[in-house]
Amino acid sequence: MDFSVSIIVAGALVGFAVGLTGMGGGALMTPIMVMLFGVNPTAAIGSDLAASVFMKPFGALVHQRAGTVRWDIVRWLLPTAVPAAFGGVFLLRALGDGETLQERVKYVVGAALLLAVTGMLARIWLDRRRAATVTEDAHVPVRPVATLLIGLVGGVIVGMTSVGSGSLVIVMLMLAHPRLKANHIVGTDLVQAIPMVAAAALGHLLVGDADLGLAGTLLVGAIPGVVVGALVSTRVGGSAVRWALVVLLTGSGLSMLKASSAVIVTACVAMALVGIVSAVRQRRSGSPRGPVEEERAEAGVRV
Repeated sequence: MDFSVSIIVAGALVGFAVGLTGMGGGALMTPIMVMLFGVNPTAAIGSDLAASVFMKPFGALVHQRAGTVRWDIVRWLLPTAVPAAFGGVFLLRALGDGETLQERVKYVVGAALLLAVTGMLARIWLDRRRAATVTEDAHVPVRPVATLLIGLVGGVIVGMTSVGSGSLVIVMLMLAHPRLKANHIVGTDLVQAIPMVAAAALGHLLVGDADLGLAGTLLVGAIPGVVVGALVSTRVGGSAVRWALVVLLTGSGLSMLKASSAVIVTACVAMALVGIVSAVRQRRSGSPRGPVEEERAEAGVRV
């Protein structure tokens, strides 16, 4: 298969996963480009961020139309998130240059992927806990200091790795605003991610990491993939896909960290078993819809 066609197919698959589950964008695309297509880690990060600048507005527009964006929280996130994302690019460059830089970036991305897995698991747990014990409220007051810190931490991680804008930031927002409605958290994260990702992409473009041709090729597949995934998500549950992403990201993160095959297989099998047990318990409890389906149902979101 031609390289460009392969990239388009990969973009479509990642876009479909994002549209179906609301998770996985940068966490999937960067390791795919590095491990399957041999793209330098820094170029993969910059290109993925450049593509995300054009993908994020699709979801953000849907939430804006549904009225599920907390603009007051967005205004407190951006003062730290945008400069942190831009600065994260140059912090990454401080790791070295040449092959040394590329090797160290693999370790940084691997650590970020495992952190994203932790965030995804925490999100699943928090969603269920919130559904069982927390009364959600769309008018929860913003917590300025905590929100500024979330922007700072999320921005640095996104600028350095392209991972985290759709997983880690959401979990941190849930912890800081536990009574805020789930769909408002997702909508708020999507909107604030546009300038944050744009700042990170600009930084990578300035240092020569972002390959706009590669980013454009990704978008050819990713944009229709997101739309199709969102359409499918309104008709089928995405729980199995979410757990598949957890397994995939666990394996990718450990591979980036150069873990042994035995460790990778053991960790992936363990995650798969946890997912199976979780699915069985969810069916027995009579709650077939996962957190993303609940968010879309509550918001009345349709693509």
